[in-house]
Amino acid sequence: MSPKSIVEKIWEAHVVEQLSGHPAVLAVDLMLIHEVTSAQAFQTLADKGLEVADPSRMLATLDHSIPTRKNRFEIFDADAKNQVETLRRNCNRHGIPLCEMDSGTQGVVHVVGPEQGLTQPGMVIVCGDSHTATHGAFGALAFGIGTSEVGHVLATGCLLQQKPKIMSVEFKGRLRKGVYAKDAILKLIAQIGVSGANGYVIEYCGEAVRHFSMEERMTICNMSIECGGRAGLFGPDSTTLEYLRGRTRVPKGAEWERAVEYWRSFVSDPGCAYDRSVVVDLDQLKPMVTWGTTPGQGCDIGSKIPSLASFPAAEQASVKRALEYMGLNEGEAIAETPIDWAFVGSCTNGRIEDLRAAAQVLKGRKVHKNVTMYVVPGSEAVMKQAQEEGLDRVFVEAGADFRMPGCSMCLAMNDDKVPEGKRCVSSSNRNFMGRQGPGSRTHLASPATVAASAVEGRIVSPEKYL
Repeated sequence: MSPKSIVEKIWEAHVVEQLSGHPAVLAVDLMLIHEVTSAQAFQTLADKGLEVADPSRMLATLDHSIPTRKNRFEIFDADAKNQVETLRRNCNRHGIPLCEMDSGTQGVVHVVGPEQGLTQPGMVIVCGDSHTATHGAFGALAFGIGTSEVGHVLATGCLLQQKPKIMSVEFKGRLRKGVYAKDAILKLIAQIGVSGANGYVIEYCGEAVRHFSMEERMTICNMSIECGGRAGLFGPDSTTLEYLRGRTRVPKGAEWERAVEYWRSFVSDPGCAYDRSVVVDLDQLKPMVTWGTTPGQGCDIGSKIPSLASFPAAEQASVKRALEYMGLNEGEAIAETPIDWAFVGSCTNGRIEDLRAAAQVLKGRKVHKNVTMYVVPGSEAVMKQAQEEGLDRVFVEAGADFRMPGCSMCLAMNDDKVPEGKRCVSSSNRNFMGRQGPGSRTHLASPATVAASAVEGRIVSPEKYL
């Protein structure tokens, strides 16, 4: 038998039917649901008189549209309120578990799944959200789907899918102090471009990966979509198992031992083939920040913004537009660029390790007088742990606003927006034009870089604070 990759193993274990020349019918183990992309799917079921095939393989949460202020139950925006109430009705109607506000389980969709132990190796996981690849950190094949596909999974538990190509990304070396998983994934995207992984599922491997925590792996998988990847994943190992052990939805006792044996089978065999291979050298990596309007337009903080002439002729017009939008110039240093806002949070960097990194920089210091800083935990569980560790006091004493869990300032779909023309350094995943609010300017970076920049009121490396 020829050696197989983890992607091939998961794929073969989930193909229900494969006709020649057609997409495969692929079984789905878990679908996560939020209030924005589900309403039309549920309406399709109602229109066709269909029921949800298996509510036990679903989990819903409120995250995108909800406020993160203290009185978040009062939703002022009529559309957001309707989205939230519609999801509640649909979950109640179909018996789908919902992570409701103040339940202790509510949070950003890609934070709560792993927290509860629902995300497990060898699974196929989907959600009507592009950053579903986050769950690949556990050795799952996880990807975003469209609203019509959400309806398909609700009704059948399956999807039509073409088998993807597979790319290996080898991380060599180790992350040094002041450099984080966010910097590693921003480096990859800058290296291969925003379409460099189009059509591929990325397997992250190499000597560095065994040293990554689960939260670091989730950050990296989360942004696989930003270089065009369909999904990204790590092979499960002892770090994976220790994270899962004892979580609410994870098997216990003898069932745990059987599950572990099964999970351990989902690793790539030595000598398996990849369609493309990329190497990223972490030993040489420095803290990264984006300067443009895609996650691929980034550089290390000590570098200068590239010149237009350094890009292929076909890309120069879009780079010029990005610089004009961002109010920056080619060839100038990105460091020292003044900022107005700072944001720590999102499904990319709203976990407890991210809050700890930001607090380490902020402790005993003050947010610059010209900067408004939001720190938004990715879930109620993260918020509780931050409070138990005293991180919330660090943020408040520094002058940051420690808010309630939600997607918040990652996207302008709730109350939290960057004002027009203002510049924000953000730990989120996208810096598209208007992503954080109409006319907003976004620089992506690690939580530590966000915190250091908030203290100084300008983009700076966190290294000197650590």
